Amino acid sequence: MGIVEEAHNVRVVGEGDRTIVLAHGFGTDQSVWRHLVPHLVEEYRVVLFDNMGAGPTNPDYFDFDRYATLEGYVLDLLAILEELRVQSCIYVGHSVSAMIGAIASISRPDLFSKLVFLSPSPRYLNDMDYYGGFEQEDLDQLFEAMRNNYKAWCNGFAPLAVGGDMDSVAVQEFSRTLFNIRPDIALSVGQAIFQSDVRHLLSLVTVPCHIIQSTKDLAVPVVVSEYLHKHLGGDSIVEVMACEGHLPQLSSPDIVTPVLLNHIRYDIAV
Repeated sequence: MGIVEEAHNVRVVGEGDRTIVLAHGFGTDQSVWRHLVPHLVEEYRVVLFDNMGAGPTNPDYFDFDRYATLEGYVLDLLAILEELRVQSCIYVGHSVSAMIGAIASISRPDLFSKLVFLSPSPRYLNDMDYYGGFEQEDLDQLFEAMRNNYKAWCNGFAPLAVGGDMDSVAVQEFSRTLFNIRPDIALSVGQAIFQSDVRHLLSLVTVPCHIIQSTKDLAVPVVVSEYLHKHLGGDSIVEVMACEGHLPQLSSPDIVTPVLLNHIRYDIAV
């Protein structure tokens, strides 16, 4: 196993000829895909990994300057694909990893046959003629709560993000992976994500994009998916699912897994 693979806990399962890369979002790790992976291993070679800063990664490897923007994660993704000698893949990115994949595809479109986005957003802050869902004051309060008492923040944030009560399995699972992140790293990662703005890059993304969204998502309003559809540089399609929450692959796998499989297996009709 190479250095990059070891640092990101890269795991490759399945025997198929085609490669699928599954990339998780903020507060989770590769375990967030546990409902989807069993449906893929007979058809695909499946690559799973942890973003740097996620609980299972070594916190000593986290470079606060490198990961102050999404670019650090983009470089990591490209390094993983290079080390695994992936020539082309179907990329499934959840939350911030959707935009990480989109940016990576700009410099290396040859590596991505399609991009499947789950709960994606190019910007979380509201702006002139753009509704991202948050005002700066909202984010400042969120960051302050993380600083003051990270565990208490996790307990409050998890059910809001997942869309359920504290007793649900999905909320407990998200709480667990949130708790596993070192608090100062979680704050840094959260700031990098929630303050990011990649709208100016969307027109440069030419790889076909499949945009999948919950009906109700605390972090990403449905109108954001339509914004992506209008501004991406290549073909794109949007599907809004009859479920709630920012982590629907955990909270509503019976709904989300068939939708993801459909978008993975079938291309956009043009």
